[in-house]
Amino acid sequence: MSDNPWNESEQNEAPKQQEASAATGSKLERAVENAKQDGASKKEWKLIEKTLNGLFTEQRRARRWGIFFKLLTFVYLFALLGVFFAGKDIATDVKPQVHTAIIEVKGVISSDDEASADNIIWSLREAFKESNAKAVILRINSPGGSPVQSGYIYDEIKRLRAIYPDKPVYAVITDIGASGAYYIAAAADYIYADKASLVGSIGVVAGSFGFVDLMEKIGVERRLYTAGEHKAFLDPYSPRNSGEEEFWQNVLNTTHNQFVDQVRKGRGDRLKDDPKLYSGLVWSGEQAIELGLVDALGSSSYVAREVIKVEKLVDYSPKQEPWKQIVDELGVSFAKGIAAELGVNTKSHELR
Repeated sequence: MSDNPWNESEQNEAPKQQEASAATGSKLERAVENAKQDGASKKEWKLIEKTLNGLFTEQRRARRWGIFFKLLTFVYLFALLGVFFAGKDIATDVKPQVHTAIIEVKGVISSDDEASADNIIWSLREAFKESNAKAVILRINSPGGSPVQSGYIYDEIKRLRAIYPDKPVYAVITDIGASGAYYIAAAADYIYADKASLVGSIGVVAGSFGFVDLMEKIGVERRLYTAGEHKAFLDPYSPRNSGEEEFWQNVLNTTHNQFVDQVRKGRGDRLKDDPKLYSGLVWSGEQAIELGLVDALGSSSYVAREVIKVEKLVDYSPKQEPWKQIVDELGVSFAKGIAAELGVNTKSHELR
């Protein structure tokens, strides 16, 4: 008995295929014999011949497709293995002799998103320790987010600037640099924006809903059990509590004051003495210059070319490992190929 389960499976499968072929052959033989005994006409013989040819053609086609999909599977698996072992040797950090480092701050700033403190700080450290990077540009396009994540990034920029005093940091706001995103920008040596960029929103917000009256109308009773007098404070299904609301407002005010203090430290005397600056309002890039929120108008390319005097930009933003990118692309291509063979329309699943 063979120790290889695959061989055993093939041995069990072979007799089945032989039995199926023998059964098909015996049926055809009986059909031909009956035709001879009944004295079939020429037309009937042609019909039998056509049927037999169709069966043989269908068998050949099935074998071809089986071989094709087996080969495709093996090619796909070998490609994955090749990419896995070769991907580690792909150079992803080849940098020119002198360049300007650029780091993207995109989307909501939170621990679970692309613009998390871990991602941005890792990029900052890589850019600062690279001796060929003459300066660092933070290209910002974000409505803000977590004050904690923003604070981490702000503090790290200040720490790195103290370690590398000859490497300046420029913040360039594209579409929007508001709230937590401006918090980060305030740590830079200089801030640039477009004339139509949205800048500011130096404030703190927290929101909820109240469903108490609605629950009374539809006859729903709230049953909430807690240990601790204020454990469920600001619960949207419980009546308002003025003492808890006052406490929460103090928390927001404290966070806001921390935000304002950091912006003032970062911008210094460039800020105008205007209380509206810290009211949560946003301004265009041109208005922001007048208020001291922004130093000048300009894009990332402009800052690199005209201010830093090193036009070459190198992106230090975190990226997916090359072999993972290739694997993902292979998977998508493979799925599309199978869908095309099966006649499945994939366009209906695309986002529009």
